[in-house]
Amino acid sequence: MSEQPVRWGVLATGGMAAAFTEDLLLLPDARVTAVGSRSAGSAGAFAARFGIPRAHGSWRELAADPEVDVVYVATPHAQHVAAATACLEAGKPVLVEKPFALSGRQARQLTELAEKQGLFVMEAMWTCLNPTILRIAELVAEGAIGEVRALHADFGARVDAPQDHRLWDPAAGGGALLDLGTYPVSFAHLILGAPERVTAHARLSPRGVDEQTGILLGYRDGAMAVLTCSLLAQDEHRATVYGTTGRIEIPADFYNPRSFVLHRDGHEPRTVTAAPQEGHGYGHQADEVMRCLRAGLTTSPLLPPAHTLAVMDTLDQVRERTGVRYPGE
Repeated sequence: MSEQPVRWGVLATGGMAAAFTEDLLLLPDARVTAVGSRSAGSAGAFAARFGIPRAHGSWRELAADPEVDVVYVATPHAQHVAAATACLEAGKPVLVEKPFALSGRQARQLTELAEKQGLFVMEAMWTCLNPTILRIAELVAEGAIGEVRALHADFGARVDAPQDHRLWDPAAGGGALLDLGTYPVSFAHLILGAPERVTAHARLSPRGVDEQTGILLGYRDGAMAVLTCSLLAQDEHRATVYGTTGRIEIPADFYNPRSFVLHRDGHEPRTVTAAPQEGHGYGHQADEVMRCLRAGLTTSPLLPPAHTLAVMDTLDQVRERTGVRYPGE
């Protein structure tokens, strides 16, 4: 792909679609040329709100639009695979909002289709492309805190949503795990890799989704990750990586951090602050997608399908141990 602006289509018109579109509009080499929804009225209203020239009343119309180079899929969780499949079958690369799918089986179906079609696919996991997180991963790999022995990460938010909300609906992939738990699990995978053992405990809602979950990941070398997610209680969204000669603390919002503190034995703590961030921080994902498309890549070396599939397998194991099932499983 040339250095011409990359033309984006946005599939869905909810809050995530709006936030991502706002960030796309900040990028000089991106153009939002179309939006698609199952409702023509919703697509038209979204297009008018953001000055998007083309609005489609179906996913397949958006996928077939010749003025679209790549599609960002922002539907609710349970519709990710169907929406992304429609785009891939029409020859469009996709960036799929997290969680990539409801299960490892679904995730593999999607990545295998992309591979068969020779098309780019990536999960929109902003944490793994955040420059601050990437710097932390570099420091760990360089041995800045010795060998990693433990990782803690928590993501809790009190949600006062009615019982018919998607967060409480098993058919929509509801629960804390897929909405919030994907972040600490993906962070643990980025730093420590896939675990050897998965232990979990959850409090389930009357409809059978997890209201909060605690996860312990065990690794072959004895390292461990202790992770929590909750829809019942707000926490500080902190994360800490503990090594044999120091630790790295992310004091708040570890999923999109603005700073971290490096503690090294024999040294004063050092606070590392990121450059000012434009928008919500989703631009890093879009930049990586556009870089890969221009380079003719079908996967991102920073966030490859192997990472996404390994995370989905861990989430499957957590659900197996806590008794969370989705319809059709």
